[in-house]
Amino acid sequence: MERKSFLKNGIAALGAGFIAPLVMGCRKEDTVAEEEVTGGTATCEVAPTETEGPFPTKNPSAYERSDIREDRAGYLMTVTITVGKVSNSCSPLEGAIVDIWHCDAEGNYSEYGGMQMQSSNYTNVHFLRGRQVTDANGQVTFTTIFPGWYQGRSTHIHVHIYNASGTSLKVTQIAFPEGEGSAVLAVNGYGKGLSGYTYNSRDNIFSDDKNGVQLASVTGNITNGFDLAIQLNVA
Repeated sequence: MERKSFLKNGIAALGAGFIAPLVMGCRKEDTVAEEEVTGGTATCEVAPTETEGPFPTKNPSAYERSDIREDRAGYLMTVTITVGKVSNSCSPLEGAIVDIWHCDAEGNYSEYGGMQMQSSNYTNVHFLRGRQVTDANGQVTFTTIFPGWYQGRSTHIHVHIYNASGTSLKVTQIAFPEGEGSAVLAVNGYGKGLSGYTYNSRDNIFSDDKNGVQLASVTGNITNGFDLAIQLNVA
């Protein structure tokens, strides 16, 4: 069953224990006010807070690694995330803990499955999940594959940032550029195409990101791989 149809008609079939995280995964967080300060001539803005979604990593500290592919096939992608600190004009934040996770080429997540929302059962594997600590430049780098897509969402990566003590600083998501010349168009859903694809402008996580804070820079091609870069600032 497609995710969109399930969200409309099938929540009851999962039982009460799954309803709360599922609903959180389908609506925008509205409890955290956006903050920004001006450093010099540039605006330094906190990344929007988003839901972890219905598929967060169950034990993120167990996956301290930079290569998160495991057995997943797909176009190579290097992800570089820079964490900045708004209270210091968005200068690099060293020692922050960064978790990422995303779906595979077919739109499935590890650690979940065997249910209506995701029939493929990957409950006992942990692909495309990882943790790194930012260096002196505030950066972490992951080797992964270009994410696929599933109904109701645009292409995206989940991110959870903690301070060095493990206190949560930000849960957010990364969007991909779309349209002519974009990597999303080149990948074309790994042959699935983009018919039924939800673009950023209609995605209920990214549709209000008017300043493009969550939009990454993505370069490269399907032959040599892609490079994604983004700065995510925390308060």
